[in-house]
Amino acid sequence: MGELEEAKAKAAAVYNAAADYFDHPVSSFWHRFGRRTVERLGLRAGETVLDVCCGSGGSALPAADAVGPQGKVVAVDLAERLIALGEAKARAEGLGNIEFKTGDMLALGYPDASFDVVVCVFGIFFVPDMVAATKELWRMVRPGGRLAITTWGPNLFEPANSAFWEAISAERPDLIKGFNPWERISTPEGLPEMLGEEGIENPKIVAEAGSHPIGSPNDWWLVAMGSGYRGTLAQLDTTTFARVRDRNLALLGQCAAITTNVVYGVAIK
Repeated sequence: MGELEEAKAKAAAVYNAAADYFDHPVSSFWHRFGRRTVERLGLRAGETVLDVCCGSGGSALPAADAVGPQGKVVAVDLAERLIALGEAKARAEGLGNIEFKTGDMLALGYPDASFDVVVCVFGIFFVPDMVAATKELWRMVRPGGRLAITTWGPNLFEPANSAFWEAISAERPDLIKGFNPWERISTPEGLPEMLGEEGIENPKIVAEAGSHPIGSPNDWWLVAMGSGYRGTLAQLDTTTFARVRDRNLALLGQCAAITTNVVYGVAIK
């Protein structure tokens, strides 16, 4: 299996596993930042939108509402369980202008200039070659259309993130990650630099500092279970999992918030 295929299989497995906690109220930031991404785009009635790495619809659902019945949103994710969650929400909201589908953003097969807007929220860094992925998304944007890429800023989920990896290190140091791929684009300089490698010039970049409240350390654990950390936790046996959880929560103490800095990028073609 090549690097790309391995990355896709890993992402699908992790987020299919995380689907049981992905929409838990403690993880409402997925949808908050999805809405903010859409708000920055100024979507107009009748526009067509492609949302890749859509999760359970954090940006796709508000986009469908914004473009109205004459518009169309195609929402794509590798994790079929997240797609099922999104479909259920679209039905509950009576949105008939959105199509959820399981698929790979690098192989959707749409012609050049197929969409007014292409959106990728917290997803571009799952592909080993982010520039190649950006090129494929940019290809599908019509002239005058927009590409929106939203990524994490620095210090994601601190102090809980450091406590998590300290707890993992105590039990399974072989699982420690040396580098998170989003770190390359986690600054107002890094994201446009990556976009520039694809020839995308003068994107509008907004760095937003923020934090996400947690009512207790256990809330953090629910966030971890419904996010990319689940991939690491899935590799632990039952007793090790329990020890990691207990150590992580003990290290957090009375932590009341976790860092959620975000960088938004919007480019006009």
